[in-house]
Amino acid sequence: MISAISWVPKGASQPVPSVADLPSKEEIEEIVQSGAFDTIGNSYEEMDGGNNQHDSNDEEKDDDDDDDGDHKSGKDVNLSNDKYEDITDGLKELDMDNYDDEDDGIELFSKGNGDRYYPSNDMDPYFKDKDDDEDSEDLEDLTIKPTDSVIVCARNGDDGNHLEVWICEEAVDGELNTYVHHETMIFEFPLCMAWLDCPLKGGERGNFIAVGSMEPSVEIWDLDIIDEVQPCMVLGGIAEKKKKKKGKKTSIKYKEDSHTDSVLGLAWNKYYRNVLASASADKQVKIWDVATGKCTITMEHHTDKVQAVAFNHDVRPVLLSGSFDHSVVMKDGRDPTHSGYKWIVNSDVESLAWDPHNEHSFVVSLEDGTVKGFDLRAATSNPDSESKPSFTLHAHDKAVCSISYNPSAPNLLATGSTDKMVKLWDLSNNQPSCIVSKNPKAGGVFSVSFSEDSPFLLAIGGSKGRLEIWDTLSDAAVSRRFGNHSSHQARS
Repeated sequence: MISAISWVPKGASQPVPSVADLPSKEEIEEIVQSGAFDTIGNSYEEMDGGNNQHDSNDEEKDDDDDDDGDHKSGKDVNLSNDKYEDITDGLKELDMDNYDDEDDGIELFSKGNGDRYYPSNDMDPYFKDKDDDEDSEDLEDLTIKPTDSVIVCARNGDDGNHLEVWICEEAVDGELNTYVHHETMIFEFPLCMAWLDCPLKGGERGNFIAVGSMEPSVEIWDLDIIDEVQPCMVLGGIAEKKKKKKGKKTSIKYKEDSHTDSVLGLAWNKYYRNVLASASADKQVKIWDVATGKCTITMEHHTDKVQAVAFNHDVRPVLLSGSFDHSVVMKDGRDPTHSGYKWIVNSDVESLAWDPHNEHSFVVSLEDGTVKGFDLRAATSNPDSESKPSFTLHAHDKAVCSISYNPSAPNLLATGSTDKMVKLWDLSNNQPSCIVSKNPKAGGVFSVSFSEDSPFLLAIGGSKGRLEIWDTLSDAAVSRRFGNHSSHQARS
């Protein structure tokens, strides 16, 4: 499955990423002693249990998807007696016992110029040119051009957990060329991501991805390094695990100011580039200074798991958080002790997003398949007075896991759901209308995201574990309604 997707701004990646140094013996021992490899086994157990659950659930059956043929269960690969006989007949035909016998009249070894001996490949013109060509091809494959779009996917599969770095090249003859540039293996099951450019390693900019997982920590990985084995920074986490002598329970000691449960949501503040917000199943919201690796603010204004967080695009310290306690809360980082503003919803919050074209508006997607829009100007700090939504949209038949505003076209919103559908909506005048509905063959959709640089490209990830890129402007209905925004620059 692909649980989260994040676009990397064009030009942020190094043209040729560097290759990580091999870890030293001490570093390997440190990784082993940390128990990181133990979590792989746990992840596989969880994944196997999850797979069994999905197999029994009609939601994950997609009879009209041709690709499902490669993943059908219940078909064991066994060699029957007939198969063994076919192999035996094949070996007899090869006559391996007489393989080395020379045929009469055939000269196996030539006497021409091809027999010339060169002390090294550098002196052999054939091999020298071949090596140069291979080096040139390898360098070309590694190079990320300024025009390339880069997408990071958090993926879980039979081969473990990975961060996949995809390249989406500019369209040629109307077709997008997408491929995996490189991938990084991570130990924990990834749940959420946020890209950030805080210069953690010096310089003016950086190219990092923050990852939240089933563990109570936030890992920050350098996207400009290939084959890295450890994150460059870890925020919070477990300091020590001890098994009690009696019983099977394990006592856990957490690092100072750490979350104590899974990290479910992340948000980076692009104006204060060292600031990262995290939401956790421990009911807390934390603000981190990634330059120092320290937690600066801990907020406990929810009574259940916190699923999502988002910084306002214009009022820079203002943060939204959405929870399983059926509420959305807005807090100001400049006064975290203030109770803030609260909006009550009728289901678990799955995702939330600020309108990039209106600092007063935001939308919330819920587990019951609805999407609600709110306006700050109608908010009240009175806990006994409920703020009504600007609109309520019955968007999907199942949970709306992800939403994304188009950064170029006002009122254009994408929604993705576990009902396997992705829909585009026009929210004009707070009267939502569906423009187009599509099954991208991604399975249950967990993440949708419009690109900032190519605003009408929508990245989609779901339970089938493959990235889908939808050029939404190719749809006639979208082009008619929003095509005039295609030449506009995305919001910086």
